[in-house]
Amino acid sequence: MANKHRGEIDAVLDGKPMTLCLTLGALAGLEAAFGDEDMLALATRFEKGRISARDCQRIIGAGLRGAGFDVSDQAVAAMRVEGGAAGYVDIVARLLSATFAATPGGEGEETRGGEAGRPFPGTT
Repeated sequence: MANKHRGEIDAVLDGKPMTLCLTLGALAGLEAAFGDEDMLALATRFEKGRISARDCQRIIGAGLRGAGFDVSDQAVAAMRVEGGAAGYVDIVARLLSATFAATPGGEGEETRGGEAGRPFPGTT
């Protein structure tokens, strides 16, 4: 079961329940893959709401590897998710929100830098 305080989420990939987590190492890998300078640039990139299928593949792969799974991005590309493309986007949105959004005031109240922030794509 995912620990939301550690930035983990649960997802079902290929019919198997899995936990995903964007660890510091996973985030460093995403910075390199996307050519971003730092985590703020990475968060800003995702906050814009434009996420490609390749982005989903990389983010889900990084989240799985961060949680301890030995899986390549190519293996992630072959995985199936309930809901098709929307299912992949949902996993990515929940993972990014768990990683970058703080909830000091309670569930759903996302902030960054002390100001109210916008949720990531696919979240409310």
